Amino acid sequence: MNTELFISRRLFFEKSDKRFLSQKIIRIALVGIALGLAVMIISVAVVTGFKNEIRNKVIGFGSHIQVINFDSNNSYETQPVSRQQPFLEQLAALPGVKQLQVFSTKPGMIKTDEYIQGIVFKGVDSGYDWDFFRNNIVSGHLPAINDSVRSDEILISQQVSKLLEVAVGDRVVLYFVNEDESNPRMLQLTICGLYNTGMEELDNLFVLGDLQQVQRLNNWKSDQVSGFEIVISDFNRINEIEQDVRNIVINYSNENDTILRTTNIAREYPQIFDWLSVLDMNVWIILLLIAIVAGFNMISGLLVLILERSKMIGILKALGSPNWSIRKVFLYLSVFLTSRGMIWGNSIGIAFILIQNYFNVFKLNPATYYVDVVPVNFSIMHIVLLNVGTILATTLMLILPSYLVSKISPEKTIRFD
Repeated sequence: MNTELFISRRLFFEKSDKRFLSQKIIRIALVGIALGLAVMIISVAVVTGFKNEIRNKVIGFGSHIQVINFDSNNSYETQPVSRQQPFLEQLAALPGVKQLQVFSTKPGMIKTDEYIQGIVFKGVDSGYDWDFFRNNIVSGHLPAINDSVRSDEILISQQVSKLLEVAVGDRVVLYFVNEDESNPRMLQLTICGLYNTGMEELDNLFVLGDLQQVQRLNNWKSDQVSGFEIVISDFNRINEIEQDVRNIVINYSNENDTILRTTNIAREYPQIFDWLSVLDMNVWIILLLIAIVAGFNMISGLLVLILERSKMIGILKALGSPNWSIRKVFLYLSVFLTSRGMIWGNSIGIAFILIQNYFNVFKLNPATYYVDVVPVNFSIMHIVLLNVGTILATTLMLILPSYLVSKISPEKTIRFD
């Protein structure tokens, strides 16, 4: 039988009419722990939800990994590669790869009678995964693209449509310039739909349409594209999977073939992903500060508990209990009390997450935060880790204050009463 655990449980469930000072102090400490844990749960849920939301939006424009011509730069003016590559079947079968699709990009501009806007025309084929834009479309429909007939439909952002004062169904003129040509090339295309992701920087840039339009603009053959986009199932494995993709591409490369290289979305948009990584540091600082405050709250409660139970400590010592055994009684009791506060903290934190997730109570300015509501990520693993970390941190912080037990003399405490 664990004697220390038995005594601590009796103290925890004690129904005494005596008004101990520790009851009020412990109540204040438990409120602090409950609020602290709730803030930690909400902070982690909001930050991870925000990171996932922004990351998924950026990935929606360019996928996780790209295989492109080595000579292509970051200006979206790419060099062609053949879409008939021997490694494509092996890439599609690679563990963690969800989708493999071709794309082509061409920088240009949209011009109306009064306005002009620089854009990047992204051409895709019938195998393109439209899920991201389907979820963000606000008007009209997605371009109807097939591999036999060139489509003149394009999808532009709602922001660009407002800047140019155009709407779904309007025909607009797009201009493109080739290096070896003095006159710009012109396309007259129909706006079939408007999308809005909240990422204003990217919304103002990308126009989506038929890949065959880009091939015609660049004088490419029907089997030439800018490269291949690879969508994976787990972003945390992006570096590992990119290395596997690179190895496969290199193994199939011949001396006279076009040299290919791989890149990932984090390197394509380093400013965004560096900004998101800074948020992790902010969360760790918040968690550390709240854990310290919760620990000091419980330290004050433990000290008062020890002082008020000095007679009990003296009796246990007179009966032969060692100091460490008595200290364990109060550590167990502190764990029980901390757990009570954590129950309320979990209830508050989880309730906030569920309410925000289903009802979107708290709104944001999308021009500043790229999202129109506060995003939350409900993760059982995060909640479990926060609970375990909180109870471990507070318990470890209580070990040193519990040393006060050894300073209590059994002779003086028993005689005093």
